[in-house]
Amino acid sequence: MNPDITSLQNPKVKYIVKLREDKRLRQKDGVMLVEGYDELILALGSGLKPQSLLTAPELVSRSIDIPSADVTTVSRAVFEKISYRDNPDGWLGIFPIPKTSLDDLKLSASPFVIVAESVEKPGNLGAILRTADAAHVDALLVCDPRVDLWNPNVVRASRGAVFTTPTVEVDSPSALDWLRRGKMRVLAATPSAEVLYTSVDLNQPIAMAVGTEDEGLTDFWMRNADIKVKIPMMGKVNSLNVSIATALITYEAVRQRNRK
Repeated sequence: MNPDITSLQNPKVKYIVKLREDKRLRQKDGVMLVEGYDELILALGSGLKPQSLLTAPELVSRSIDIPSADVTTVSRAVFEKISYRDNPDGWLGIFPIPKTSLDDLKLSASPFVIVAESVEKPGNLGAILRTADAAHVDALLVCDPRVDLWNPNVVRASRGAVFTTPTVEVDSPSALDWLRRGKMRVLAATPSAEVLYTSVDLNQPIAMAVGTEDEGLTDFWMRNADIKVKIPMMGKVNSLNVSIATALITYEAVRQRNRK
């Protein structure tokens, strides 16, 4: 069977390429790209319904159980044009961007929330999302972001965890107000702290705030932090990658809560 699209000049191909690279277009049209079998399965499993799905039969090794009429087939050359990853597996979808607010979040009795302020690298935000999913945190608040949460590279780096982790993009004052109303203490991770992160009781309702690698948390979060903790650094470098620091403290909370 011949693919539905074989021309690199096809208008849909050009649109997808532009959508991949242009944050403003994604925001204007309210859509995002999701590439890869695993990521698509998680997006579909979260209840999102694609506007369209494209597949390259030459590249596909695993099928997705959806009506064939909803799938556009493309040639290998076309898929490699629209793909944004190495060794594509032949699946890509255009999905509406989910609209989630603070009021939509459902918290546990003793919540653990991650606040990621001004993270600027898609790989770091994606890795934080993977940690949040793996540790089953209550929510991730992406405050004053420098990278688009729905950037295709964030979706890829998160391995689809962006669809499984309750996540809200929000400004810092609104986030803090919501945390205070929820009676959560704010823990700031900073190299300037005196207290080790392992010495703090993380069983209580906690919102852990992390900032950029270069600048750390802004004065806003440092001023409003109830607890300040550090990760011991025994070398000559004074800080860890933000996603690694987030994972360490998050899993210390998991350890403490499992022990309790």
